[in-house]
Amino acid sequence: MIFKNSDAKPVQALPGLIRRTLAQGQSLMLCEFSFDANVTVPVHTHPHEQVGYIVKGHVEMTIAGEKYDLHQGDSYYAPSNVPHGAFIHEPSIIVDTFCPPREDYR
Repeated sequence: MIFKNSDAKPVQALPGLIRRTLAQGQSLMLCEFSFDANVTVPVHTHPHEQVGYIVKGHVEMTIAGEKYDLHQGDSYYAPSNVPHGAFIHEPSIIVDTFCPPREDYR
């Protein structure tokens, strides 16, 4: 099955943050997040496992209380129900995969 980026509906998740759900199946979901500089994603939890890839930019990711300085080409994993959040230092694009799919992102 093919999903075109041009068909993905942009959703303003927070000021300075646009989310696009790119593709989804029975057990996983792929989303693109486009950030302006100086955006904070508050620390939160959810039951989904999350794997992310920094397509471009500079992100400070906090996972389970530890801070990580991430740049283009870096990736991360946030286990189910583990607190995580981020601060975006410069305009950035992150692609995240969620398992299982997030109902709130459909």
